[in-house]
Amino acid sequence: MDHLSGLDAAFLYLETPETPMHVGSLHIYELPAGYKGNFVDDVRAHIARRLHLAPVFRRKLLAMPLDLANPIWVRDDDPDLESHIRSAELPKPGSREQLDRLVGKLHSKLIDRSRPLWEFHVIEGLRTPPDAPAGTRHVGFYAKVHHASLDGASAVVLANAMLDVTPVPREVRRAPDDDVPTADAYSAAELAGAGLCHLGGQVLELGRALPTIARTAAKLLRPPSGAARGASSGAPRLSLPAHWFGPRTALNANITHQRAFASVSIPLGEARRVAKAHGASLNEVVLAICSGALRHRLAAAHALPARPLLAAVPVSLREAGNTQMNTQASMMRISLASDVADPLARLRAIHAASASAKALTSSVKSVLPTDFPSLGAPWLLSGLAALYGRSRLAERMPPIANVTISNVPGSPVPLYLAGAKMLTYYPASIAIHGIALNITVESYNGSLDFGLTACRKAMPDLADLAQDMLSAHRELVATVKAGAADVKSAAKPKRPARKTATKATAGKDAPATKKVAAKKVTTRKMPTRKTSAADGSAKSTTKAVAKPRTRKRAAGADGAEAD
Repeated sequence: MDHLSGLDAAFLYLETPETPMHVGSLHIYELPAGYKGNFVDDVRAHIARRLHLAPVFRRKLLAMPLDLANPIWVRDDDPDLESHIRSAELPKPGSREQLDRLVGKLHSKLIDRSRPLWEFHVIEGLRTPPDAPAGTRHVGFYAKVHHASLDGASAVVLANAMLDVTPVPREVRRAPDDDVPTADAYSAAELAGAGLCHLGGQVLELGRALPTIARTAAKLLRPPSGAARGASSGAPRLSLPAHWFGPRTALNANITHQRAFASVSIPLGEARRVAKAHGASLNEVVLAICSGALRHRLAAAHALPARPLLAAVPVSLREAGNTQMNTQASMMRISLASDVADPLARLRAIHAASASAKALTSSVKSVLPTDFPSLGAPWLLSGLAALYGRSRLAERMPPIANVTISNVPGSPVPLYLAGAKMLTYYPASIAIHGIALNITVESYNGSLDFGLTACRKAMPDLADLAQDMLSAHRELVATVKAGAADVKSAAKPKRPARKTATKATAGKDAPATKKVAAKKVTTRKMPTRKTSAADGSAKSTTKAVAKPRTRKRAAGADGAEAD
């Protein structure tokens, strides 16, 4: 039996109407020139041919009797594609803002657990920009999958199953025999016995790992390391104060079930140049962009805290080559240095804080658990999640982090779905009580696509925050240009002091100075000097004449050329 891990099951148990636990993405597709078909029908037919390529398409949950253990995955032989792949239409004029608002509404709704845990929405009515290729048409596409089924890394695996690298869909291999049983393959007694055996194994594993887990938890929950910062590379470097918790902001509140969504893109090449110029990683540049935008938005509301914001940053625990469709991730906390006004100094502070957090996570990565005993977990965790929301503890307890920021590497080349070209890849993720904003970034085809998911009540100005990210990015790009200008200025050779002095004293006599210099050179090349090499008297006469004339004319230039 394929039981959910403790971490995957926790996403089920902690889910409430206010805190849906699915992840998703918004794409814009460009339909081929002259396309006359029905895209939602084409997508259904395309996915029907590929259901066997990704387990998430055909597996659903089966609960254990009395919830003795985590649910198991069973096969759905006949998924209803009309229910899983739906159509929607934007009202006119079909703007990007309207598309983002619709995605926020779709992202607010829970996934039906009686079926496989995924939904796709084909969104017509999107306005095609005037610079699009002639005859093409744009269409929106929103996808969501429950986090119990996959994490950010395995979502890329799912995308690879669905998508192609050419407009012509590839031929897929024949569907193999599926060894995952259906729900009616098990009796209640078999389920109960398997559940108890699974639970016993989890308890034994937890007992062995408990001392290590306790030490790991103590390390991960300690205050983020003090990161060095300075206004410039030559400035005195100060230590950031270490704090157990982040400062309280409007982001750290109880949330409602309503979601807001916003999207924005920046050129990947520009972000990489910023990273290279300042010795930072691309992920640190992403953090700096988010920090600059949040700093500006909070300052505009007169709510910027004196202490730096803390970001919860997911960390993949996957081994290289692992393509399992489950969650294998942990979390680290990184200071965003939002109290630093200068964008370059802020990036350097984030770089130092990130290096410290990475070192800590690497030291404990191999012992972080993703499975743990589940006896009573459905009742206990579900009850605690509901109590936590109703009691509004998130507004009373100090926040462990202020915002969640995640960066997922995606495809460097264009991808296609049923012949349509994908233009964007904006992720949509999870907001929770106490952390009302989630910023997830996917790199795709030369772009960094930012998807912002938030509680609508806590972040009514989410679209403005997305625009602030563009401004924060431009500030960082300007530091690269300024640095290049400084290097160019330093490398430019200086003019000799004698010429500079002449230029500095230039006036009505300046032309005379230049003329004297030219005549001086001509005097030294006179034929008398060349033809009188054997005649000492003639050579002496030439020198005697040349020197007085040079001194006399030089004196007329206010002594600038005087001997």
